[in-house]
Amino acid sequence: MSRDKKEVIEHEQSISIDKKDTVVDSNATSQQHSSEANISPQFFKLAKSLAIDGALLPEDKQMHLEERTVKRTRLSQLRKQKNIESIVLKTLTYCENFEVAQSTDLDWFNRYITLSEEVSNPTMQDLWAKILAGELTKPGSFSYKALKVFRDMSIQDAKLLAKACSLAVKDLNPKNIRLITGVYQKPSLLNFLSKQRQKFCNLSHFGLNHTDLLTLAENHLIYLQESESHLINKDETLQFIYNGVPLKIVANKADVNLQFYKFTPLGTELAQLIGDKGNDGFLEHLKKQLSHYFVVTSD
Repeated sequence: MSRDKKEVIEHEQSISIDKKDTVVDSNATSQQHSSEANISPQFFKLAKSLAIDGALLPEDKQMHLEERTVKRTRLSQLRKQKNIESIVLKTLTYCENFEVAQSTDLDWFNRYITLSEEVSNPTMQDLWAKILAGELTKPGSFSYKALKVFRDMSIQDAKLLAKACSLAVKDLNPKNIRLITGVYQKPSLLNFLSKQRQKFCNLSHFGLNHTDLLTLAENHLIYLQESESHLINKDETLQFIYNGVPLKIVANKADVNLQFYKFTPLGTELAQLIGDKGNDGFLEHLKKQLSHYFVVTSD
């Protein structure tokens, strides 16, 4: 008898001993069988697909516990293999026109496989394929830390990141991504009572409310604390890119700064997965809110 089988038998015997020491209702067994008929078909189908339906079956139809364990392990490995092969296949669509870099970090790829092989959702597989394509064409594009954060993100979290990217601007340095929330002029005797001294960009009107911002911060994608730019002088020019559209901002007043939420380094890495899909309505709103202090033009 194998050691593993012996351990399983000893475990079952210990369970039997525990049952003898427990006061059991004489109707418990019949109640268990009667409850089997009330199992939701959807729940039973899910349990069966994961090979964890053994206890839901009548005792005379149950496989041995050890056999059930082997079956579940085998199905789990097959599912992981299917997932990673699907991701690899999708990767071809993102890097077929690019030359794959010569240097590859095998440790990175091994970690990547471990983190991505559990992903079965087609949309999330597409994003994991983009990560692999990015690393193949430009090694170092995605850190292992970013992979771990992305692994823990749900499809809803990924959609929220896409929403944030659709409202964000980039500096000419693509590592700086910001969600502009308003503009503010330094108080002086001339403007202290002016209602125009501060203008806000209402992100919630475009699908990104405070709860969403909290979620993005919890996923380490943005800094929740708002930041401010340096004091901008009159006629000073700022250059941004809004989802592929160049944005030129020229100050027509002095001592003004922009307020914004800044993407974290991890958020900036993962933003590479999101294509340029801007919101025309938000761009017009942004221009309007900044117009008191800036001349804003987009090409």
